[in-house]
Amino acid sequence: MTGNDYRESLRKRKPITVFLYGERVDNPVDHPIIKASINSVALTYDLANDPQYRDLMTAKSILTGNTINRFCHLHQSTEDLQTKVKMLRLIGQKCGTCFQRCVGMDALNSVFLTTHEIDKKHGTNYHERFIEYVKLAEGKDWTIDGAMTDPKGDRSKRPSEQVDPDIYVHVVQRREDGVVIRGAKAHQTGAINSHGHLIMPTLNMREDDHDYAICCAVPADAHGITYYYGRQSSDQRRLDVSPEGDIDCGNPVYGGQECLVVYDNVFVPNERIFMDGETTFTPRLVESFAAYHRQSYGGCKVGVGDILIGAAATIAQYNGVLQASHIRDKITEMTHLNETLYACGMACSACGTQTPAGNYLVDILLANVCKQNVTRFPFEIARLLQDIAGGLFVTCPSARELHNPQTRTIIEKYLAGAEGVETVNRIKMLRLIENLTLGRAAVGYLTESMHGAGSPQAQRIMIHRLAGIEEKQKLAKALAQIED
Repeated sequence: MTGNDYRESLRKRKPITVFLYGERVDNPVDHPIIKASINSVALTYDLANDPQYRDLMTAKSILTGNTINRFCHLHQSTEDLQTKVKMLRLIGQKCGTCFQRCVGMDALNSVFLTTHEIDKKHGTNYHERFIEYVKLAEGKDWTIDGAMTDPKGDRSKRPSEQVDPDIYVHVVQRREDGVVIRGAKAHQTGAINSHGHLIMPTLNMREDDHDYAICCAVPADAHGITYYYGRQSSDQRRLDVSPEGDIDCGNPVYGGQECLVVYDNVFVPNERIFMDGETTFTPRLVESFAAYHRQSYGGCKVGVGDILIGAAATIAQYNGVLQASHIRDKITEMTHLNETLYACGMACSACGTQTPAGNYLVDILLANVCKQNVTRFPFEIARLLQDIAGGLFVTCPSARELHNPQTRTIIEKYLAGAEGVETVNRIKMLRLIENLTLGRAAVGYLTESMHGAGSPQAQRIMIHRLAGIEEKQKLAKALAQIED
């Protein structure tokens, strides 16, 4: 599938219900705000068709032997895991924002290994069902929304203890031919741009949470689904589709997307149910998904970080200070932080192991270390970029002033930079910096780095659990010749 094929596939869906700015959007695919996020997803298809990037972007299916888009791939080696990180870095470099397909890829792999383990213990046929679903996703080159995060309501209460049971997705009816689910998923990256949702429980469920231990797949255009588009900083600038509007956007082509998805009595047939009440396996699903997704951030955030580093060097050049020692030192620090994130993503991949299901899982401890660093380093990289850029990236007049005869000469005179640099190019770079560190792209690069794939404390819990502290105590005592 090409990028244009992908766009047409979205148009061929049944009408979906999307609300943005309090109004229903009749044509989501061509809405200027949504269109930018669709362009980011379309890039993942176009790169897969580009001979230069085909080795990174495609893989051989273990299920059919066909060449498929890597976003639909079940990892078959540690090399596969490392190639995934390289691919994500590449796409981040190309679009400078969230391209929305990582979460579906990570969901496919975590559900694959979990269904195998459920079947082995309970004699169910979830894994066979899921294999058929993956074959379909591979063959049709689907973009899948991995839907994990529930709104959660009162965080001190379990799902079954909530005043409103719909705060978590749950089964409200079991029928001979399937189940009916109700609830919501929050912060859903690219859900409107997807072909289907792979719904997973959001936390470790207890026996009382039996109805909430549901993993299933539904089409994005299924009856009963409503989307509420998430606001982003400066998002209304994209409503200006003029050349001047393109400049003021900072990134005129690409954007990210998050939304609240509500499931109101959505029917799921048996063949699309991959867990129903097996609460003891929710930790395995949640923790493996989290590990895969925390690995992902060692790729996608690094690719966007490369753009921040490039923007820092470019605006320094435009300002005439690129060779200043303190500027070079700051850019070196940005690079050090960015490559450290990449090293963590590659390390947890290289140390991955094969699961009983046959696919490969990253080293969970190192994946959590990777994400813990991601909660910090992008913020420092962004701070250094803002430091180098100077204050004009937040006080610059609109690009429309360049197209007004009354104001153009003034803007070109007083916003000029180094000799030989066109003022309009300096403004374009300043707007890109604004987009990356404060605007639409900051949603994915900063806040998502903090809270996506689990907030910082979630990684610290896993790091402590897997740190092997007692074994390290034994090492220390042995050297000190202490006998218990």
